[in-house]
Amino acid sequence: MAQTIRRGGKGMRRAAAAHGTKRKVTAARRQTGSLVDQIMQWMPFSDETLHRIAMTLILGAAAVLAYIVASMAGVPRLAETELAFVAAKAGFEVKRVEVRGVNRMNELKIYEKVLGQREQAMPRLDIGALREELTQLPWVKDARVSRQLPDTLVVDVIERNPHAVLRTNGKLTLIDETGHPLEAVSSERARGLLVLSGAGAEARVPDLAKLLDAAPAIRPQVAEAEWIGKRRWNLTFKTRQVLALPEGEEKSASALLTFARMDGVDRLLGGKVVSFDMRSADRIYMRVPGRAEALAASAQAEATAKANAAAAKTERARSAVASAAPKTLSKTPASKTAQD
Repeated sequence: MAQTIRRGGKGMRRAAAAHGTKRKVTAARRQTGSLVDQIMQWMPFSDETLHRIAMTLILGAAAVLAYIVASMAGVPRLAETELAFVAAKAGFEVKRVEVRGVNRMNELKIYEKVLGQREQAMPRLDIGALREELTQLPWVKDARVSRQLPDTLVVDVIERNPHAVLRTNGKLTLIDETGHPLEAVSSERARGLLVLSGAGAEARVPDLAKLLDAAPAIRPQVAEAEWIGKRRWNLTFKTRQVLALPEGEEKSASALLTFARMDGVDRLLGGKVVSFDMRSADRIYMRVPGRAEALAASAQAEATAKANAAAAKTERARSAVASAAPKTLSKTPASKTAQD
């Protein structure tokens, strides 16, 4: 009778390897379980507390997932729109605008920005974006926008202060203490303000203020300041006299203080000198109009006087010689007559 032999069964080595692997897995699970048990024992929570924490984390994750799904479906935006519609129907929409703190600028510029928000529901009003738009106006240094329920929008404005006038290509622009441009002005409106000129002068306004503070007695007399070569200042006083200062903050401040002391003693401002040059550290150059011409005329007059004196002396010498010659000739005949 034939016997069927089956092949492909596990051999002794495979069976031993599988048994060894199973034993390692079981040992690892026991070790991990014991490690988790030890950690649970170290933690100062009871099993009930840990269960609550786990449930909270699960519910939180579910809420976040639900919010993400709702956001993708547009549910929050729809709810916001519905809320705004209900608020508008209840009277909570922008109908009135109140602007405060405007003294110098054109108030209509504020209303042009804000009136676009009228008839909008209060919940949908973007206060931050409106404030950013207002701060872009030249005169507005800062602004605060607030809701006054049910239907009023209040705008508090902090204006910039006009500090000086910048002259560029014959045009005058009002600027604040930082050099920020405010608006174009006429010469009549710019009267009484410090006039700045020169390339890059608007960026040097704080430095100029610091320089003028070094001589408080001179500062009210300064009418114009010109930034020369992007390195130094020329100051023009109300008397139209010009002071050329040296380069460098410390040197220019020291020179201006020295000039203020000299003016206090000798009254330089309002005198005949039209320009003072203090670019040299050890001396000051002064220019008087017509001084060179006067010196030249004086020198010419002196030379002419000397020439006339010399000519007169020569003429007197000639006259003396001429008057002496006839006397000699008249004596000769008389002597001869006496001898005869």
